[in-house]
Amino acid sequence: TTGASSNLDSSTTVESMEDNPDGGCHIYRNGYYRTGISVVEGILEVNIIQMTSIQMTESQAENSLVDFVVTCQGSLPTDVCTVVSDPTCQVSKSVVCDPIIVTDECLLTIRRAFEEPGTYCINITLGDDTSQALASALISVNGGEST
Repeated sequence: TTGASSNLDSSTTVESMEDNPDGGCHIYRNGYYRTGISVVEGILEVNIIQMTSIQMTESQAENSLVDFVVTCQGSLPTDVCTVVSDPTCQVSKSVVCDPIIVTDECLLTIRRAFEEPGTYCINITLGDDTSQALASALISVNGGEST
């Protein structure tokens, strides 16, 4: 079938449908269309600039704590996720996501616990409503010390 209709700018839109041998149908539309596009900057880059072990007392030594200082470029993130994996970055051991509030400059400290000494792959993802950016690092945790 074919038909014609008018839109706001008085151009004509023609719509046609045809049957196909595969049982489906295709719709072809010809005419003028108008839409709006919003360009957002997004989070462009994430960098882990420092990793620091937190010294704990012997009674607290069951977990090793590490602070990751992270910077980013572009828009300000609203959440952070940390994925701790095996050294090959293939097998995930834990995932922690938290909302964050960054008001001026994208510089934040993320504290994560490691249950036992070893080498881990760390993926830190910063995100907002329109974008995500990822930084990765390999970290060695040795009972209260990390490199």
